[in-house]
Amino acid sequence: MIDLMIPFTDNKSAPYYEQIYCFIKKEIQEGRIGAGEKLPSTRQLAEKLSVSRSTTQLAYDQLVAEGYLEARPCRGYYAAEVESLLSMPERGSEETELLLEASGEEREEGMLDFSPRGIDLGHFPFSVWRKLSRETLQEGNREFFASGLPRGEQKLRGAICDYLRASRGIHCRPEQIVVGAGSEYLLMLLWQITGKRRIAMEDPTYRQASRVLQSLGHDILPVAIDRSGMRADLLAQSGADMAYIMPSHQFPTGAVMSVSRRREILNWSVEVPGRYLIEDDYDSEFRYRGRPIPALCGSDYAGRVIYIGTFSKAVAPAIRVSYMVLPEELNRRYDEVCGFYASTVSRVDQEILARFLEEGYFERHLNRMRGIYRNKHDALLEALEPLRKDFRISGQMAGLQLLLESCRGEREETLIARAAQAGVRVYGLSAYFLKPAESHTVILGYANLEEEEICRGVQILQEAWSTKEMA
Repeated sequence: MIDLMIPFTDNKSAPYYEQIYCFIKKEIQEGRIGAGEKLPSTRQLAEKLSVSRSTTQLAYDQLVAEGYLEARPCRGYYAAEVESLLSMPERGSEETELLLEASGEEREEGMLDFSPRGIDLGHFPFSVWRKLSRETLQEGNREFFASGLPRGEQKLRGAICDYLRASRGIHCRPEQIVVGAGSEYLLMLLWQITGKRRIAMEDPTYRQASRVLQSLGHDILPVAIDRSGMRADLLAQSGADMAYIMPSHQFPTGAVMSVSRRREILNWSVEVPGRYLIEDDYDSEFRYRGRPIPALCGSDYAGRVIYIGTFSKAVAPAIRVSYMVLPEELNRRYDEVCGFYASTVSRVDQEILARFLEEGYFERHLNRMRGIYRNKHDALLEALEPLRKDFRISGQMAGLQLLLESCRGEREETLIARAAQAGVRVYGLSAYFLKPAESHTVILGYANLEEEEICRGVQILQEAWSTKEMA
């Protein structure tokens, strides 16, 4: 077993687990740790470096996921064959910046940005993705450059079915799934299938969806929400014949639809023929307290739920792959009116993603990112403790953002302006309302920040929002 002495730096932007990960990766890449050499256990390394075991475990998990280490049951961790690996670029590299640009996020120079749209791109499994890309693009796989199936490749749709059954409690057939380049495209397909509708939407809601639906000619009907999600009584009064909901984790409030409310919403959908529910399950993978919330589609007993999922949050926004599960009646309608459309996702990308799912890389990536996001989530909550006397915190059970509501009645605009003057960018809840409303709430997204940046940003906010400063 080799002996590791890792020289930690004082660089506050690089946490210990990342320094351990980078050191071992470089040692393997440059041949100083040979293939097959055994590394110390996570406990042994933690004791030697005087860090927590979770720190060394996180570093090892990253190395295993990217193929630099092999975890052998009951035997420990061993260096992998470096010849078969492609190095992952460091945080801030050109590839990470390209992914960031594709995600629509722009970094403002000198600002700490608590964007609710961000994700942690520094831990994207570049090496795994390159490996799968290289194997897919071998000369013998020329068929991937021919036209594919309109719904998406059978292999990918089958892998999505397996994933939905195991993680979301949804039992469907590959023939019910349509793969598309983004949720916007799927909503446009749905318009072709259902025609113009009166669609109830949670207020506040995901505004991009409301813009797309409105541009297609649908009538958008805002329906207020409470802590259990869309209010069923107001939905019944709205005159809608379709509802767009996020029951597992409402955006942007983080509300989780209760079991009784789900039953009421499902009952509403079956009261009149032709009513449907669009379930947007955009970030169900990231929940930090309690058991995962099952998808509403898994409880659909009448074929009224249209389920839409995406890999943008779980993998990366630049991987423009979303999918839709259609009830049988609408599935037949799709074949009639949309069956001639060509798929908007390349067969090469579909094959790579299918293998990413089938070969266990996606599950390992999710497990790693849950740990990373949980640490950031907990760091943010701990840093916010001094602010609890002036702010009510909500939305902390899941997702990648929290809400802070001023108990003193400070207007959202004032909070945002004070934060910006101090060098921190936060976001107002009012931007997500369909009906104009006065807001005293700001949103703090934490996915694209390091733990040290989160703590520093909250300290700045505490000073900017102090009673003395706000007076």
